[in-house]
Amino acid sequence: MGYTRESDANDITARYMDSILIKERLIDSVVAETSIDFLGDSFDMPVMTPAFSHLGCFNGREKTGLEEYSIAAKELNILNFVGMMENDSYDKIAATGAKTVRIVKPYADNGKVRDQMQYAEEKGAFGIGMDIDHIFGEEGEDIVIGEKMAVQTTDMLRSYVESTKLPFFIKGVLSAEDAVKAANIGAKAIIVSHHHGRLPYAVPPMMVLPEIKEALYGRDIKIIVDCGIASGADVYKALALGADAAAVGRSMLPSLEADGVEGVKNFVKGVQKELRFCMSCTGFARPADINDSCLYMD
Repeated sequence: MGYTRESDANDITARYMDSILIKERLIDSVVAETSIDFLGDSFDMPVMTPAFSHLGCFNGREKTGLEEYSIAAKELNILNFVGMMENDSYDKIAATGAKTVRIVKPYADNGKVRDQMQYAEEKGAFGIGMDIDHIFGEEGEDIVIGEKMAVQTTDMLRSYVESTKLPFFIKGVLSAEDAVKAANIGAKAIIVSHHHGRLPYAVPPMMVLPEIKEALYGRDIKIIVDCGIASGADVYKALALGADAAAVGRSMLPSLEADGVEGVKNFVKGVQKELRFCMSCTGFARPADINDSCLYMD
């Protein structure tokens, strides 16, 4: 067979992730525990939900998928994320009691950006942030569900950070350059992501993680990674390459659609169990201990 070009960043990401292998270190190891401290709070594992938007009610159930996975996040004691929605929809997320980060789109209507961020803070959000990887579309600035997006400058992002007492997250970082800019303006966390392959030939988040980690050495900023995270081994690799946590995404959708809250809980618990197993088999007792010493590139 001849060579076929493949620009789908999701396929490129999956191949790269699967090329990373794990060696065992069993003697003197212990049963690992998965809890983490993250931005002043404690969570049961370094696994987080994705910032989904516009999920309706699955299989005739009363609550939307967004509400269901938020309830699961609360019961699992993991950090929850939600994406594009109006304030009345965010009310329902806040009512679940989940520790939630609201990720706001880079709307051209700057007043809407600030209103949604302020509203989340008033409703007790854990953090707020912006989805910078939806700034551009093929026609110029992106249009999402009829809403026009806008270019975001360093000064604009800094003004959002300075407008809130909450930790600020920047989602869609895929380079050391943007990571450093995020740290410079006072963001408390970045999400390393190519947003399910919006950019053709986008570098896999795990491939660029070590460079980002090195560029942020000594800086007070957390690193989360998403795109293609579907198992405990995936989370383990992400942490070994420099992340503080990883977010499952489309991998949890079949469980969410089929079984709602319990489906998400069972899926995430499975990820946690495999993460613990990988840690125990490689000599790492806690997530903060994990490094790349047990990784091999195939």
